[in-house]
Amino acid sequence: MSAEALLVEKRETTGTLRIRRLRKEGKVPAVLYGHGQDNVNLVVDSRAVSRIVDHGHYVVSLSGAVNDTAMIKEVQWDAFGSRILHIDLARVDASETIEASLPLHMKGEAPGAGLGGMVTQLAHELKITCPANMLPDFLEVSIDELQLDGSISASEIALPEGAALVGNPAETVISCPPPKGAAADGDEDAPSEPEVIGESKEDAAE
Repeated sequence: MSAEALLVEKRETTGTLRIRRLRKEGKVPAVLYGHGQDNVNLVVDSRAVSRIVDHGHYVVSLSGAVNDTAMIKEVQWDAFGSRILHIDLARVDASETIEASLPLHMKGEAPGAGLGGMVTQLAHELKITCPANMLPDFLEVSIDELQLDGSISASEIALPEGAALVGNPAETVISCPPPKGAAADGDEDAPSEPEVIGESKEDAAE
């Protein structure tokens, strides 16, 4: 995927009052680091970076005060998780292998759901290593062959070229359990004869 463009400005001051003023102006403080170069304090537009983060983009092409390619390494949110307060940017080369946790998006219709099963997503993201210029916004998981009482493991998810899974390949990410209370085939109890109140065992045996 191509890197998202992000315009940046140099941030000369780091005081608390100045940072608060920047946020009121719709700006977000940021820091760029990595590759053995000096850290650079930056400012980015709040709406621009929120749009990039909301769409799951990780690699950005910086322009303006700095011309570089970077990965959004960390995002600091406010207490309500609705406003970005600060971002960390790590320099990367386009072909450099990076590690990222990508959201999982289900696609298709599970045959098991048509039989009463409940498609359940147990993991909502997967960590992979991948060349920076090949990193997708998300990983797509096809459930078109997910049968009743079946599951999909991490190793079954298609990865982009040059990518590798980080973590347990046997981890179950999606399952389709049968409906609660559904009896397994052959497990139904045979109906018992109704008991007649007041009838003794001796009378019943006659």
